[in-house]
Amino acid sequence: MTEGGNNAADKTWVRVRARLRQEFGETVYRNWLRGLTLDGVETTTVRLVAPTPFMRDRINSQFGDRLRALWKTESDNEILTITIAAAGRTRDSVGMHRFRGSVGAGDDVVEPQSVVSTEPERDDALNGSLDRRFTFENFVVGKPNELAYAAAQRVSGSDAVPFNPLFLYGGVGLGKTHLMHAIAWDIRRRDPSRRVIYLSAEKFMYQFIRALRFKDTVAFKEQFRSVDVLMIDDVQFIGGKDSTQEEFFHTFNALVDQNRQVVISADKSPTDLEGLEERLRSRLGWGLVADIHPTTYELRLGILQSKAEKLGIGVPAKVMEFLAHKITSNVRELEGAINRIVAHATLVGRDITLETTQEVLHDLLRAYDRRVTVEDIQRQVANHFQIRPADMQSARRSRAVARPRQVAMYLSKHLTQYSLPDIGRRFGGRDHTTVIHAVKKVDELRSIDKQFNDEVDLLRRMLES
Repeated sequence: MTEGGNNAADKTWVRVRARLRQEFGETVYRNWLRGLTLDGVETTTVRLVAPTPFMRDRINSQFGDRLRALWKTESDNEILTITIAAAGRTRDSVGMHRFRGSVGAGDDVVEPQSVVSTEPERDDALNGSLDRRFTFENFVVGKPNELAYAAAQRVSGSDAVPFNPLFLYGGVGLGKTHLMHAIAWDIRRRDPSRRVIYLSAEKFMYQFIRALRFKDTVAFKEQFRSVDVLMIDDVQFIGGKDSTQEEFFHTFNALVDQNRQVVISADKSPTDLEGLEERLRSRLGWGLVADIHPTTYELRLGILQSKAEKLGIGVPAKVMEFLAHKITSNVRELEGAINRIVAHATLVGRDITLETTQEVLHDLLRAYDRRVTVEDIQRQVANHFQIRPADMQSARRSRAVARPRQVAMYLSKHLTQYSLPDIGRRFGGRDHTTVIHAVKKVDELRSIDKQFNDEVDLLRRMLES
């Protein structure tokens, strides 16, 4: 059943379009809303059609809630749902979520889809998730991450492109994804009209493969090459994927040529990414490369204090100092630990003390007690090759010292979670390229020298036991 016949629906649609033009202005209306057409009204559902899949997704997320509100205002019928399909395609569920309002301070939902929705019922191509907790305000800044933080703020706050791309790299759980989400949120807050896509490299690859499968590469290119800001997380995952790399390479070039911002993250610097073509590694290093180092004790303590304040629960200083000393690998585990002790205190009703902390986190703390440090490796290797541990940091380059140092760097790379630059700093302030050379050299020697290979295996077993 339609809304009093097609004529009544058409008249309502004319009034809604006039209100849209008045509210959003001529430019926005011409670019996004003029091509939207009415397909029909059935009971409580309005069906609209957009010219392309990209415009469908954009209108769904950016204007959908307002469309529904205006239709309710201009029509006597109760409208619960507005669906938007792409022209030339069957109607699907892409547009059939409930619009709950646009993002503002204190809102509970993530809109629009141009900054990628977190709506659980959404299942369209770019349903990555932006965590509303990951803002600049919630990011604790310290020496290990101050460059990356400042660069991210510059990108989000500049009308012009300050450097292209911004390449963030560092180990797991150090804050790369947090900063990327913060950039997207800040751009949305400053200028909601800017089109932003954030997704993982795996999702980019999935979308490209899907476009090839359904012979829809034109729409794929239109979607990714018409945005203002493209953000790709964990780009190392397209290593060895030649076709995806080729498409990403051309997408990257197209956006840079149009002076559109690109933000990339990875676990290593562009020059150290394995499985990526040389031309792509070169392009990724064009702009600003900002690394995030492992956390210091002071930064970890600051993160714990900030987290405790947000949770609204008093955590004794001794407990936070204990956690900052014990949990050193990444921020994710640190926040997980304080969440556990606060949850335990809230649910069981026990005070947070050093004793209860050790009891609740016994499994995590036991794992940390077993973890090998770079210093442990240096001592063990120095003892095995009968040199002084201090030689690991010295400038001596004789083979009697250089070879054990290379072995220690190799084992540090494989047995710890430290980044290559951080390993280099622990070996007398050496550059990360020295560590890369050491790893390659040890791998080469292990393949041709059985005795040397057995020695390295023995050292590894001793350190892991």
